[in-house]
Amino acid sequence: MTPIAITMGDACGIGPEITLRACADPRRTVPVVVIGDPGVLARADLAARTRLTVRAISSLDQATHAPGTVDVLAASDLPDDLPQGALDARAGAASYAYVRRAVRLALDNDVRAVVTAPVNKEALRLAGVPHPGHTEILADLSGTDDYAMMMATDELRTVLVTVHQSLRTALDAITTDRELSVIRLTHRALRRGGLAAPRIAVAGLNPHAGENGLFGREDLDVIAPAIGLAQREGIRASGPWPADTVFMKARAGHFDAVVAQYHDQGLIPVKYLGIEHGVNITIGLPFVRTSVDHGTAFDIAGLGKADHTSLLNALRRADELSAPGRP
Repeated sequence: MTPIAITMGDACGIGPEITLRACADPRRTVPVVVIGDPGVLARADLAARTRLTVRAISSLDQATHAPGTVDVLAASDLPDDLPQGALDARAGAASYAYVRRAVRLALDNDVRAVVTAPVNKEALRLAGVPHPGHTEILADLSGTDDYAMMMATDELRTVLVTVHQSLRTALDAITTDRELSVIRLTHRALRRGGLAAPRIAVAGLNPHAGENGLFGREDLDVIAPAIGLAQREGIRASGPWPADTVFMKARAGHFDAVVAQYHDQGLIPVKYLGIEHGVNITIGLPFVRTSVDHGTAFDIAGLGKADHTSLLNALRRADELSAPGRP
């Protein structure tokens, strides 16, 4: 079976540790190849206590997927004294290189999905990478213009209209065209996930979804027209719904996903349900990409405390979404 690629993430954070733990977990059933730094992973094995043999390879055809072994496609050679739990431009540059290699493999159909361990946005910036995070990097490297971030647990899915930008600039980025695009992307992603007629709730921007214009007209003038256009295309979208109750309704089963207007509006409900259970899915890419729902956790890097549950869930989602026969 074609493997799934795991990018190791920032070498100074918990990415190497959770990558090893996910590879060693008996619940992992899909073949994987790690794109990262063999030396860093070999040292992280001591903290992770996985007792895996880190096997460096230079091409995918060298992978054996042998029990007790993790095949690592070497994409960096970081120094032994690289600090843990600290910002480092070298780690930022390397984490970008891992993603770049994974995207090329995915576009060439050499891997069937990409799962990413966390990168650090400040380390990326120190390395001269202009993008604020994974989502934007993946879109740029794959030549994708129409994409969105979906955060998912078994209880709740939410998709963001705007992502990594200030709230002030996000307000200007919420347009009818962007709103409609995200509703369409959500519809296609849910259908790909097996829902024949997904129910999409669109969260309002203002308190009480604007209260019919009393608290702002964006919900009436920008969001509602996009919902109407989506409905005319046969998409089961509704709203705008007050954001303070719509996530509860979705969790109770009334909707299959919520389209949220800005970063914190959509991510707080998902993360409140348990950050270890959340999975980040980039929808709109020409390949399946999932990720953890947390950051590099510099404060516990190297201490053997990192929980790999989110990465394991990301692997499970990637396996489901990229299974043979999926549209």
